[in-house]
Amino acid sequence: MLKKIVAVLLTSFTAAAFAAVPLGSQSVLVVEDGTGKVLLEKNANAQVPIASLTKLMTAMVVLDAKQDMDEKIAIDRSDVDMLKHSASRVPVGAEISRGDVLQLALMSSDNRAAASLGRTYPGGSEAFKAAVKAKIRALGLTQTVIEEPTGLSPHNMSTATELVKIATAASAYPDIRRITTDTKDVINIKGRKVEYHNTNRLVGAKGWDVGLSKTGYTEEAGRCLVMRFKSAGKNATLVLLNAKANSARLMDAVNIRRFIAGPDEKPKVMKASVSSKKKAAKTTKRTRRAM
Repeated sequence: MLKKIVAVLLTSFTAAAFAAVPLGSQSVLVVEDGTGKVLLEKNANAQVPIASLTKLMTAMVVLDAKQDMDEKIAIDRSDVDMLKHSASRVPVGAEISRGDVLQLALMSSDNRAAASLGRTYPGGSEAFKAAVKAKIRALGLTQTVIEEPTGLSPHNMSTATELVKIATAASAYPDIRRITTDTKDVINIKGRKVEYHNTNRLVGAKGWDVGLSKTGYTEEAGRCLVMRFKSAGKNATLVLLNAKANSARLMDAVNIRRFIAGPDEKPKVMKASVSSKKKAAKTTKRTRRAM
């Protein structure tokens, strides 16, 4: 009887919470770090494509192998995305340190960089896949399937519930925390210094204290986000899956933070600069980049 009462109370809380927090993402889970308390939940156990959220797993497996981060990796033609034909600012033939390649894969979500990490894993791509499967088992994940390192494949799937576990595991790696919360970095590409930016606009934004971040996008997965952040003294992990637009993903995160912070939180509106608006207008004319 007590269990039934608790279940009813939790259901009532969740319904009330969603009435107060408009959310556009199809799957949502917000968990308080440390306690594991669920703050918000929506379709958290639906198994769906996860796009570039995959790269958190790729990074963990690469770091577990303790490869030389100073070793140069040559970007190969086999690293080029032939599935989605996503754009990349990393040219074939460029030789980049493994540490910088990891930076590109996580911070700016570059698919060629992620592909090269899997290809140059000790033993090659098949050994990488075996290591990923072993990591999935080690984390106790039963609804997570990862076939390749970029997230471009729609067969890379998980749930919001298991992505919280992946984010928690990834946060134990100082390199992943540091890289995913860098707003930008300058990397030497074929003798030229190239500036790359974080794909999550909330990293470095006023009022946001982000401890880990990863975005994702493919047509099948929609706009996705995994983020660990602090609000009103609470540390929380947020997972958003299959938002239909960048703006919807952004507003979901903002609304969730307001919900956690309480009624005293003052709305913060992020305004695009004139140059940003011009860039956005140009971008809409191009093929959308998978992230």
